[in-house]
Amino acid sequence: MLWTIAIVLFILWILGFGVFHVAGGFIHLLLVIAVIVIAARLLTGRKPI
Repeated sequence: MLWTIAIVLFILWILGFGVFHVAGGFIHLLLVIAVIVIAARLLTGRKPI
């Protein structure tokens, strides 16, 4: 599920450069949160349920 969220946030981040220029800051914040969550998951080695 976290991978799905990360992919959606990445797509929104890419769209933020051109389509949603006003919401670009918010989308970048979501991307940073997604990267932190993925890094924490990889470092802890937890397996999906």
